[in-house]
Amino acid sequence: MGHRLLFVHAHPDDESLWTGGTIARHVAAGGDADLIVCTWAPGTSRHSEVVAAARILGLPRPPIALGYADDRIPASAPGAPRFCDVRLDTQVREMVEIIRRLRPDALVTYDPIGVYGHQDHIHAHRLADAAARAAAVPNIYRRLGDPWQIKSIYEVTTAAWMVDILWEHVFDDMAVDRLQATPDLDIDVRVDIESPAIVDRKEAAIQAHHTELDRSRAMKALMSLPTDIRRTLLATECYRRRDLVPGGVDLL
Repeated sequence: MGHRLLFVHAHPDDESLWTGGTIARHVAAGGDADLIVCTWAPGTSRHSEVVAAARILGLPRPPIALGYADDRIPASAPGAPRFCDVRLDTQVREMVEIIRRLRPDALVTYDPIGVYGHQDHIHAHRLADAAARAAAVPNIYRRLGDPWQIKSIYEVTTAAWMVDILWEHVFDDMAVDRLQATPDLDIDVRVDIESPAIVDRKEAAIQAHHTELDRSRAMKALMSLPTDIRRTLLATECYRRRDLVPGGVDLL
């Protein structure tokens, strides 16, 4: 568990919903980790909430905020461009500097369709993937520090059985028509959070995101599910694994 993970998420709350159990379990076992949040600038409500959530999950340092605007909420970063509107190479340069400074063994982000097609999630995947590869190349951004090779990328995805439960209990009366369901055979890593204390910590981190809980019908519905159904969903996190070097590095 001595290796370092870097989590790259588009919005505050994504770190807790999609990877909160992985973060809490890894850190509790003695691993190190950092979190990059691409949208919502320091000083905004949701930035303060992700700082609180990161503390609950046990992250040893505050999240790194890139400070771009959420795709749908300009007030998330007053005066800053939308995350998806900035040139990718500009953002890759920014993230390469962070990777070379932090020197993570593995990077965790979304799958190529952003789990459910959110534009910011898809862009975060592209950015994280490009930066992870560029950080290892000596002649790219030579002034940003020594090259660093990330060994593996883990991509958040959703198992088919989880999507079935969500359709039945969360999205049955909502205008939602896209949720990626990954067959069990295509899931490379399934993190089962067996410790009730870790699931409690993940739930507390999600609850720290008051703004999104007030705004999002889906998130409110998820956290209002009967305890057994809710904890079944929250206690499993699924990933696709891509090794950038032979053998890579295990997530947990």
